[in-house]
Amino acid sequence: MEMKNLVIVGFGGMGTYHVELVGAAEGITVTGVYDIAEARLQVAKEKGLQTYPSFEAVLADEAVDAVLIATPNDSHKDLAIQALEAGKNVVCEKPVTITSADLEAILAVAKKENKTFMVHQNRRWDSDFLIVRDMVQKEAQIGNVFHVESRVQGANGIPGDWRHLKAQGGGMVLDWGVHLLDQLLFMIDSRIKTVSANLSFILGDEVDDGFTSFITFENGTTALIEVGTTNYVKLPRWYVKGTEGTAVIQDWDLSGEIIAPDRTVAKVEPKPIQAGQGLTKTMAPPSEESTTRSPIVQVAPDMTGFYDNFAAVLNGTAEPIVKNEEVHRVLRLIEAIFEAGEEGKVVYFNE
Repeated sequence: MEMKNLVIVGFGGMGTYHVELVGAAEGITVTGVYDIAEARLQVAKEKGLQTYPSFEAVLADEAVDAVLIATPNDSHKDLAIQALEAGKNVVCEKPVTITSADLEAILAVAKKENKTFMVHQNRRWDSDFLIVRDMVQKEAQIGNVFHVESRVQGANGIPGDWRHLKAQGGGMVLDWGVHLLDQLLFMIDSRIKTVSANLSFILGDEVDDGFTSFITFENGTTALIEVGTTNYVKLPRWYVKGTEGTAVIQDWDLSGEIIAPDRTVAKVEPKPIQAGQGLTKTMAPPSEESTTRSPIVQVAPDMTGFYDNFAAVLNGTAEPIVKNEEVHRVLRLIEAIFEAGEEGKVVYFNE
């Protein structure tokens, strides 16, 4: 495999992390860095990386095969188009653009220049997601999955500086929602039917500090997606209901369990329990005799790493794992969430 040279544009938190990601891959290496901050360039020099005085200098270097764009969201479109027109392949951090129309403009240039453009939707490789994806697609653990709840919650507010600004693509729908929605659409093989949403502005920023969205699919599956930055007590990372059981994953440490009916024993009629000032059998817990409890078991990834795949795509030996039409669909879903939240209505998704 021919080695490909990658230059990182924007050497902040994610930019520095990409050095590690590329270092673990085959067929591609980080050779240089460009950042507008001199301090970040100094960090790159200390790592033994070449630094560039300008973005134009990166594009003029014929030894550069690809650039990674890890800058604030509002700059992605212009930088990507410049790089593609200069004959460079491009990896872009998420969210790739603020609007679906901006992505369409990038893809038109990529097609015209016959260059590869891929978006770093890295959380398709998260262990917790792979476990749930396996449940949804194989139906072996909890039967046919009909409802998925996916959450990330913290109590630290909106991170960083530009992420507080609407013009730069700030807010949690674009910051974390893009990940959870990409995961959702990557595992559920159905067209989206409806979208409703509530956007949170508790912290007083001009962008959302969290959101909740309820999404229905044409195959009957429903999903609740939630991101919060004002949650001092977190709800489970995943809560998944199937026809043969329920699964919960508490956090990224993969703590959780699967509770399912035990089909080897006769069903035990639930006994009434005291519930406040009344009795209930309907809401009584399932009997221990007629259910099984299983630990969450990690699932091995069934796909190569992002940068291994990117290098293979550049060498013509693989198709992209993260496809641009999938990324475009996620952006359209994000736009539907903003529309539903801002206008207080259910949006019927057209696809």
